[in-house]
Amino acid sequence: MTGTGRIFSLPLKTRFYQYLLVILIIGLTTLVSSPLSNSQSYHIVSFILLFVVAMLAVFMGIGPVLLASTASAIAWNYFFIPPFHTFHIEKTEDRLMFFSFFIIALLNGILTNRIRRQERLVRDRENQTNALFQLTGELSKARGINNVLEVAGSDFKKHFDADSWFIIQDGNNKLDFSTFSRSENETPVIDNTIVEQVFNTSAKAGRFTGSFQEAALTYYPLTGTRLNPGVIAVSIERSVYENRDAFWDTYFTQISNALEREFLGELAIKARILDESDKLYNTLFNLISHEFRIPIATIMGASDTLLISQTSEKNREELYNEIFKASARLNHLIENLLNMSRLESGKISLRSDWCDVYDLINKVSKNLKQELEKFHLVTVIPEEMPLVKLDFGLMEHVLYNLLLNSCQHSPASTTIRLEAAYENGNFILRVSDSGPGFPPQVLSSVFNKFFRVDGSKAGGLGLGLSIVKGLVEAHNGTVTVENEPNGGAGFTVTIPSEIPDMEELKLAE
Repeated sequence: MTGTGRIFSLPLKTRFYQYLLVILIIGLTTLVSSPLSNSQSYHIVSFILLFVVAMLAVFMGIGPVLLASTASAIAWNYFFIPPFHTFHIEKTEDRLMFFSFFIIALLNGILTNRIRRQERLVRDRENQTNALFQLTGELSKARGINNVLEVAGSDFKKHFDADSWFIIQDGNNKLDFSTFSRSENETPVIDNTIVEQVFNTSAKAGRFTGSFQEAALTYYPLTGTRLNPGVIAVSIERSVYENRDAFWDTYFTQISNALEREFLGELAIKARILDESDKLYNTLFNLISHEFRIPIATIMGASDTLLISQTSEKNREELYNEIFKASARLNHLIENLLNMSRLESGKISLRSDWCDVYDLINKVSKNLKQELEKFHLVTVIPEEMPLVKLDFGLMEHVLYNLLLNSCQHSPASTTIRLEAAYENGNFILRVSDSGPGFPPQVLSSVFNKFFRVDGSKAGGLGLGLSIVKGLVEAHNGTVTVENEPNGGAGFTVTIPSEIPDMEELKLAE
């Protein structure tokens, strides 16, 4: 690995420069050794040239090493072995020495070059293993498809100094060509035809491969055991790519497995949500059907009795009363569903105006007259209670649901207490009853949609208190619940409201 962090070191740009460099180095060595050109010292030159050939073998390829061996032998013969400046060798021992020099130089260069190649292969394998180890570790920490792609692209850039682009499927086995890129450079033109073929055939294509070799990028399939996440397009050099098929297959398999893990995780979450939604739908459908069936059955039964039988005036009045109560209950259920729909869609809009708290309480008490007649309703409103600014219609729903909740969960003939006050710039409304209250562990869930206390026999969809919370929060207020010390539950609504200027109100009138 070089100092830049890239895995594979590149050779010199062309063989030509290596051959030229060999000739220059051998020539320079010959020139430097020229003082040793005499009959007593020429054998020393052979050791110098052997050393130079060994050094060249460390950095050059096999071709330049062969040239260095041959050139050094020729230079030694021509310039240093007597007779000088001729290729003729007089002495037999010099001939043997020359051939030994040539063979030793050749073997020395070849063996040194082979050792260097083996050492480079070992280093490459070590770097490849390190790259795979780091990639696996980083991908194991990644969460989410985008995070995996970010890690994979960053890792590819770090180890190979190359850019990568991911084309990922949309979860329905269709490619999404909105390319994810880690490149700071301009994104190249992604060939959709090649991408589709690679994705469908799970075979690589593009530059340096057997198909679409004219392409600017190399396209690799990202294949998993249960689904194929997509395709990766990379821009790499031939020297980095060639003869490393096993490594590239393993490298991209790691990315594929991480992406497949995230895809399957998202599919599992979606399946779980769909399953829960289906269960919730069935539960709500059964609950709503049951709640609507009761008042409808009451209305139909009372109407049928009135139509087909002669009844006394007293019985007719009771039947009319039952029809009215059932209609009111049905209307309340529908209003709660509509209010919940408005809250969830964000279409609640306040129409705030100055309101008299007495008017609000009197209207709600009148609407709940039949429910409240079984209880002792105690109303506490200070004489100096000012007008408050709020949406009268929405607050009517708030108070209606709170009082109805107390009626449904309190024993008959008990006290329901309703208090109103104005403190520190806030309108405060408090409703408390003498019922069983709430188990302490469920107090934080009271305002959740469709929440009902286990074992509760009262009717309803479990929407009333959640609607109260939504409508109060629409006023920028808060609602809290607590169990009363002597039994029962207490709800406190706090809504910011200014005090009206009575002079301005008179002028407005």
